[in-house]
Amino acid sequence: MGYKIAVVGATGNVGREMLNILDERQFPVDELAVLASRRSLGTEVSFGDKTLKTQDLDTFDFSGWDIALFAVGSDATKKYAPVAAKAGCLVIDNSSLYRYDPEIPLIVPEVNADAIEGCKNKMIIANPNCSTAQMVVALKPLHDRATIKRVVVSTYQSVSGAGKEAIDELWDQTKSIYNPTDNKPPKKFTKQIAFNVIPHIDVFMDDGSTKEEWKMVAETKKIVDKDIKVTATCVRVPVFVGHAESVNIEFEDHLDEDEARDILRESPGIMVIDKREDGGYVTPVECVGDYATFISRIRQDSTIDNGLNLWCVSDNLRKGAALNAVQIAEVYVNRILSKR
Repeated sequence: MGYKIAVVGATGNVGREMLNILDERQFPVDELAVLASRRSLGTEVSFGDKTLKTQDLDTFDFSGWDIALFAVGSDATKKYAPVAAKAGCLVIDNSSLYRYDPEIPLIVPEVNADAIEGCKNKMIIANPNCSTAQMVVALKPLHDRATIKRVVVSTYQSVSGAGKEAIDELWDQTKSIYNPTDNKPPKKFTKQIAFNVIPHIDVFMDDGSTKEEWKMVAETKKIVDKDIKVTATCVRVPVFVGHAESVNIEFEDHLDEDEARDILRESPGIMVIDKREDGGYVTPVECVGDYATFISRIRQDSTIDNGLNLWCVSDNLRKGAALNAVQIAEVYVNRILSKR
């Protein structure tokens, strides 16, 4: 049995990745609609060996459609997601609009797939922030074993998390470094991103943290456990695709690094590459195009009781966005749609 699927924002980086992953994972699609704003109307996108033309989101009728994967900003989502949901089409939203609504589930399937039942409230499911998604995949199995008290995380986030303009800015600035007459001042970012790092993602909040850092705190509590304390520093780095995170974890109970390594090896969605030798770890370049969240550098933190450090890397356009959305759709099909 197949289903009628709509991809909203199909011409963007995440929308195109959603189409790739639907095809790669052989999602049971009977009919596929690719939707975009009028300025992108008629743009062609690929789905397997097919080429599809985008339809107008503004006039599209969601009645009779099963699932809509939304890969547009919060403003467009606010306008069109309720329309789709009211028509009986489940919305899986990649924006931040609904993540903190207590009536709307925020799901990472490896962590809290059972929350899918909550989608019946409003027919909307939220996809988490890219930096949160990969981290909680690693935290959950360790939390189940030894109960996490506190997490200190520093992120190294690629420019693709800020969209196509950010990718172009890194590319243009990198070229201009070798051509001093071709100056490329920052537009998308607050400072030069080429050959630099910027400790600022999203807007600043009253307490001095950025919205990106706040998201990691709030979303980890909603997805894993409200009692976990999280503090984050989120940094943009000159990498095109792939987010990395240095994660320090404090547990209530002792957890030996060898046991932690074994637990993570057996956990869904995780690939452990952890050799204490040159190159015995994964970097962002190596994770691109992969489904897994890669864990390396697992080691005891001797400065605190019951502490561990680890290095976490994932393709932010996949697990951080498109892949997670498709995985949610798979859970919805298997647990709800297939039983109707």
